[in-house]
Amino acid sequence: MIATTRIELPVDRRLAQLEANAYALDSTTIDLCLALFPWARFRRRKGGIKAHTLLDLRTGIPVFLRVSHAKTHDLWALDQLTIEPGAFYVFDKAYVDFARLWRLHTAGAFFVTRSKRKMDFTVRHRREVEGGSQIKSDRLIQLAGPKSQRLYPGLVRHIRYVDSDTGKRLKFLTNHASLAAATIALLYHQRWKIELFFKWIKQHLHIKAFFGNTPNAVKTQLWAAVIVYVLVIKLKHRYQLFQEPNKILQILSVTILEKTPVFELFSEIKRKAPDDQNSNQLPLFE
Repeated sequence: MIATTRIELPVDRRLAQLEANAYALDSTTIDLCLALFPWARFRRRKGGIKAHTLLDLRTGIPVFLRVSHAKTHDLWALDQLTIEPGAFYVFDKAYVDFARLWRLHTAGAFFVTRSKRKMDFTVRHRREVEGGSQIKSDRLIQLAGPKSQRLYPGLVRHIRYVDSDTGKRLKFLTNHASLAAATIALLYHQRWKIELFFKWIKQHLHIKAFFGNTPNAVKTQLWAAVIVYVLVIKLKHRYQLFQEPNKILQILSVTILEKTPVFELFSEIKRKAPDDQNSNQLPLFE
């Protein structure tokens, strides 16, 4: 279902120029009642699981999900991925492990991540940057630490960037040598889509209330939540619905037992919307 939906959905116009797949990898922790889920002990009086997710940035839907114990480190998810040559993988500083980054590089994939503080390196080449732009420096560096140099023996690109809206200074690491530095910054900015996905799925699909207490029941319900999300996004695009995904979900939830075809249901709502705006009812406040 995910594969067919990715083909059908339009590509984000800001990422269309890449002509390559781009993914964001992150995880979210879901709290569980320790009395009901004793196998998910996270802290002394708290249970939890972690959902490791890979989101397709071009279409905005998840393509990979693994559920683990809440104590599992985020780096574990990198070992579960089947690396796609030529694709971009975007993640935050929690995933910076030079051995794993080198594995991505040797597999023919590209990574974009944040640089850790006090990272030891030597500059091998400095690239020209346009004066007054958000890109402050663009350099090829060699890791200088004995361990990091052994784990990642190649050159890596180091970009310093200042966000014009917030003034925040960011440092990016990537193994792509020719892509414009502004595009690297855009890729990392697009990583925020996975945070919005986690927020939406927790708020609107109620995955905090589980119907079973076994690990398999929890995993099944999480995948059911992902399926609902993908179907809503697919429905919105296929019928060109003007409602937001959460509104579409609400409408479907109250009409789920009706025999009205979906396209007719939303067509009626679309026809009624202008009538409501042209109603003779006077406004309460001017």
